[in-house]
Amino acid sequence: MREPAMPIDETARLMSLHSLRILDTPSEERYDRLTRMAKRLFGVQIALVSLVDSDRQWFKSKQGIDACQTSRAISFCGHAILSREPLVVNDASKDPRFADNPLVTDAPNIRFYAGYPIRDPDGFNIGTLCLIDPEPRNMPPDDIESLRDMAEMVEDEIKVSSQVTVDDLTQVANRRGFNLVADHLLSLCRRTGTSAEVAFFDLDGFKAINDTYGHAAGDDLLKHFAKLLVKCFRTADAVGRLGGDEFVVLLSNSADGAKAAIDRLEKLAAQTECKIREKLAWSVGVISFDPDRHANIEHVLAEADSRMYDDKSKGRTVAG
Repeated sequence: MREPAMPIDETARLMSLHSLRILDTPSEERYDRLTRMAKRLFGVQIALVSLVDSDRQWFKSKQGIDACQTSRAISFCGHAILSREPLVVNDASKDPRFADNPLVTDAPNIRFYAGYPIRDPDGFNIGTLCLIDPEPRNMPPDDIESLRDMAEMVEDEIKVSSQVTVDDLTQVANRRGFNLVADHLLSLCRRTGTSAEVAFFDLDGFKAINDTYGHAAGDDLLKHFAKLLVKCFRTADAVGRLGGDEFVVLLSNSADGAKAAIDRLEKLAAQTECKIREKLAWSVGVISFDPDRHANIEHVLAEADSRMYDDKSKGRTVAG
């Protein structure tokens, strides 16, 4: 048996999956309706919306099977998320990747498998809409197209759910979305002893910019700053807009730390033109996560916010 490889973007992929807060949630008719349709349309015994977590595949919706999850190491879907294209296995008992897989040699005795990758709103393959049957079969091109259409319907449902965690203006996480991701990451840091830092940013003179140039210009500045943050921090770092002109970034297990990223931010801001002529300036407070002192992300944010205002009051504004 060949265990599935890890995607090259695995850290960011998992963070994106966890930010959706969909794992281990109750069944929902909007997903169950699609798996029922898939099972009936393709005439298979099992249809699943399977989400691939760090060490398991978990079924958001399932038809024809009692299990809620299986190990990622034996999952077919772990292989399917490695490509944008569907994975079709006509007879798993004759495929060297799966022939001695316990899902093939024992219940549910998989022979036929077809999984179409499901992408989240950030473009990561987070799972599949998959079909399973104990009898070998071929899948004609028209059926593959139909499976793709249904996978896109699953993606649409996920997108609707994710919109409540994304800031409409800047397209980074809103406060709710950031807190959801951050609490998960801090829990992981607490368990593994991994370091983490929070950088709390506040744009300087933002009200004056709104008053002078108008709110449209202010919105452009917020979008510009959010793009700079995304470029200067790692894809594995959580970037969010808490509201108004306040932004925050959570870094975990960073070799360089927040200071190096902030230095990059200063340089890029100085080299990048904004639509208004005012110089982009901000104050920032950085706090290291202390599991003995910080119970959750709100405690870290409160301390980072206080540190940022201390720096602002002392005139230690960072400008780019």
